[in-house]
Amino acid sequence: MVEEIKVFTKKFVEWTKFKIRIHLSEKEIYFREGEVWWASLGINIGHEQDGKNETFERPILILKKFNQFVLWAIPLSSKLKDGPFYHSYRFYDKEFSACLSQLRLISSKRLLRRIAMFPKMDLLELKEKIKKLI
Repeated sequence: MVEEIKVFTKKFVEWTKFKIRIHLSEKEIYFREGEVWWASLGINIGHEQDGKNETFERPILILKKFNQFVLWAIPLSSKLKDGPFYHSYRFYDKEFSACLSQLRLISSKRLLRRIAMFPKMDLLELKEKIKKLI
């Protein structure tokens, strides 16, 4: 348990340092609804989706753009998951899942690089699933 706390503390400190750099960044990022991006989601709590690597990144879908600074993001996973809180989709002949229950508001400063556009039909289906969750 002590070793686990040390490892988590180190990752949390690294994330905090990186988060400060993200916050102070003045780069302008142009994005649209329906795009898939790598985003710095950080080290989170409990079962929330964490980022990986030195930039604490994971792929996200931009569900809604509120303005040039704020968006709703849905974390994406290469692990197939089933149930009402997930949406499975095919992308470049591979299966992926969108984690609908982890929809969150993020700053555009967290966006790192664009990957692609989300399949249009899947985006419509995904939005309908989210409406049913509310």
